[in-house]
Amino acid sequence: MFDSTMTTRVDRRGFLKGSALFAAAIALASALPAHAQEPQQPPAPAPAPGEKKDEAPKKKPLFDKDGREYRVCDMCGGNMYKQEKTWTCEQCGFSYEE
Repeated sequence: MFDSTMTTRVDRRGFLKGSALFAAAIALASALPAHAQEPQQPPAPAPAPGEKKDEAPKKKPLFDKDGREYRVCDMCGGNMYKQEKTWTCEQCGFSYEE
């Protein structure tokens, strides 16, 4: 059943060589995902002193068929209507104040 001629003896040199190859494979496997990422973009240049920093561009208001202004909900994509200072989604109920 068990053939003793098929067994091999692992000496110290073979063990160290195998463990070095194993460690190199682990290091390579962990380095590949970091290398595959896109390079980081340098930060945008700061505005010169005296120039006004532009805020977010103004969006064109949307109007429904009844002529009421609405926005698109960030959570579900439904319509949000303004009630006093609060925008509220008619589908999911998400709301925020202006």
